Amino acid sequence: MSVDPEDEQLLRRAYEAFNARDIEAAIALMHPDVDWPNAMEGTRLRGHAAVRDYWARQFETITSQVMPQDFTTTADGRIAVDVHQVVHDTGGNLLTDATVRHVYAIADGLVTRMDIGP
Repeated sequence: MSVDPEDEQLLRRAYEAFNARDIEAAIALMHPDVDWPNAMEGTRLRGHAAVRDYWARQFETITSQVMPQDFTTTADGRIAVDVHQVVHDTGGNLLTDATVRHVYAIADGLVTRMDIGP
């Protein structure tokens, strides 16, 4: 199933904002009660403030770039995005260079949930 072009554009804007470290622009594309993964601690976050704080902490410890490669619609209607993710520590040492899958739920033009995985 093909991805709705508006949803793909929304997610591309979110990745661009994240890569530019423009937290406010990325958060503006999320539902106020967004459900977001805390990949560093293996927990979940709820809402703009929690995501904002998480990214601020993350940006202090690592430098990452995520480049979307492919967008598909899953059987349950979510959008799977295969991204090339490159992560360095603050000293510039490469930690990760891999393709990972991000899976999004979108409602009313806003991201309501993001998961990492298959």
